[in-house]
Amino acid sequence: TTTTATATTANQLIQNTRSSNKVVGEFLDEIGFYQSITVTEDSPIYQARSKYQDIEVHTSHHYGKILVLDGVTQLTERDADAYNEMMAHMPMMEHMEPKRVLVIGGGDGYVVSEVLKHPSVEHVDHVELDEDVIKVCQTHFSWGKAWDDPRVTLHVTDGAAFARNAPKGYYDVIIQDSSDPFGWDEDGNEFELPSAVLYTKEHLENLYQALSSDGVLNFQTDTYNLPHDLEDAKEWREKLLEIGFKSSRYGSLSISSYPTGQFGFLLCKKINGSGPNLAEVERRFDDMVERGLSTTYYQPKFQEGAFLLPLWVDKYLYGTHEQKGSKLNMKNEL
Repeated sequence: TTTTATATTANQLIQNTRSSNKVVGEFLDEIGFYQSITVTEDSPIYQARSKYQDIEVHTSHHYGKILVLDGVTQLTERDADAYNEMMAHMPMMEHMEPKRVLVIGGGDGYVVSEVLKHPSVEHVDHVELDEDVIKVCQTHFSWGKAWDDPRVTLHVTDGAAFARNAPKGYYDVIIQDSSDPFGWDEDGNEFELPSAVLYTKEHLENLYQALSSDGVLNFQTDTYNLPHDLEDAKEWREKLLEIGFKSSRYGSLSISSYPTGQFGFLLCKKINGSGPNLAEVERRFDDMVERGLSTTYYQPKFQEGAFLLPLWVDKYLYGTHEQKGSKLNMKNEL
C-alpha cells in the first residue's frame, strides 16, 4: 500500500511536459505533488475489476512489473523489498522466538514470504479480503508462491472481523499491511475507504488482545512528508499507547516508487525492552543468510537506525504540543 493520494492518469496531469510517455502516477493534492513511472507500450499486461477494486499489472524498463490497485501503485519488482522486508523483519526480530504470526492485508504475498524466512515460525494466518489480488500476484510475481508453504493458512475474509474473533494471547507477531483508510476525490475532498475499519480503536484493541504477553505489532502508517499522514501517525500512535502498548515507535524507510520516496510504520510492543539485543539479531540474520534466505534491503542495524527521524518529525510525534505545532507549521511554510 502507498500514501493517501488521488489516483489519476499521467496524461491528464503532465500532458504538456511528457505527453509522449505512457505512465502510471499519483497526484497528492494536499501538497501539490505529482509522481509517475514510465511504463512500456504494452502496459497494462493485466487489467480487471474485482469485487472491490480495479487491478492492473504494468511493466517498466527500470521498475519491472508494477501492481496498481484503483490507480495507485502498490509495489514494483525493483523496490518492493524496501517496504515488505521492513514490515516483516522489524517486528520478527523484535521478538525472541516468533512462532505464530498474523498478517492482515498484503494480498501480494511479499510480507508472508519474508516472515517464512524465520525458522521459529510454526504457523502464519494470512487474512486478505480480495482473493483476485492473490490470484494475480500468484501469476505475475515471484513471491506469489508464499501460500504454498504448509505453515500458511489463507483466510479470504474481512481483517477486522477476523481480529475480532481471534483467540486472545495467541500471536507472537501481528503485521497489518493494509491499504489506506482514506482517499481523495478529484476536487480534493477526503472520503473514507472500506479499510478505515482497520484503523479504529476497537480494531487496534482486538489486535492487542490477540497478541501474546510479549507480542509485537507492526502497523503501516504512510509518509511523514504529507501533513495529513503525519497527523494520522500521531493519532494512531497515541491510540496504541492508550490501548496498552508500552512502546510505539515510528520507523522510516526509503522507497523511490512511493510518492516523496519515504514511508513509515509503527512498531509496537506489549513489553518495553523485550526481545533480543543487536548481537542476537545479527546472529539470527546471519543464519538466514547461510540458509540462502538473505534480504536485499533490511539489515539488523535498522532495528535501531530506522527510528532516527528528522528533528521536526521527532518533535511532532514525541515532543510537547507547542513544539509539534510550531515545527510542523514552519515546515509547511517552507
